[in-house]
Amino acid sequence: MTSIVERLRAAGCVFAEEEAELLTAAASGDAGRLEGLVARRVRGEPLEHVVGWAEFCGLRVEVGAGAFVPRRRSEFLAGEAVALARPGAVVLDLCCGVGALGAAVASQVPGGVELHAADIDPAALAYARRNVAPYGGAVWEGDLYGALPAGLLGRVDVLVVNAPYVPTGEIGLMPPEARVHEPHVSLDGGEDGLDVHRRIAAQALRWLAPGGHLLIETSARQAPLTASALTAGGLAVRAATSEELHATVVIGAAPAGRRGVQAVQGVEGVEGVQGR
Repeated sequence: MTSIVERLRAAGCVFAEEEAELLTAAASGDAGRLEGLVARRVRGEPLEHVVGWAEFCGLRVEVGAGAFVPRRRSEFLAGEAVALARPGAVVLDLCCGVGALGAAVASQVPGGVELHAADIDPAALAYARRNVAPYGGAVWEGDLYGALPAGLLGRVDVLVVNAPYVPTGEIGLMPPEARVHEPHVSLDGGEDGLDVHRRIAAQALRWLAPGGHLLIETSARQAPLTASALTAGGLAVRAATSEELHATVVIGAAPAGRRGVQAVQGVEGVEGVQGR
């Protein structure tokens, strides 16, 4: 164990002792496997990719090579969504990645929810299917709302989103664990970081139920622009922040008296890949 800790420290791992314990546990007593896991970590792979899981809201969420690793700050987004989700609510985790947000919300709402998760990345969805399966979640593959079945139009009570919001020019400033080992589609938010936020906000009202909520993680610096996008989309907007987690969430509410949206001709991407 001492030699493993020393190798991890030399590679720049701040919490080398804790990581050594996790790697040892993941190897299950197989010395050859342990050496392989340590070597991968020393080469710079995210610890979560190496051990195959990440802790998120008390859950052990499956994750692996090529997938976005759920961040601890996003636990604040999950908590805000839980506070708005009544038992039986229709919850949509859009840009779901490995489905951590949806699973976290479903696990914490008494009585459960009708859970849907969607993403454009098939590699991430392979993990998402397993992570939302305990909650009966359905998984859909495609570009934003284009992944969804028309039957969800006007029915979503809680739309929770951790879309990419890093400006393209700032990706090179991110730690190598992210910019080298996570897909750029999960990081790159366009010139100012908010391209995907605008696309989501522009169509949200069609998918939200009367009084439903859209919650989007953003940064404190970008929050005013994210809020403007939601306002332009017809939502009543407020922001919530956590100093402890350095997290900011912009929340938009659909009008409570609005009639449910009927299926609209020309809605694209109704075919999806449902989780099992």
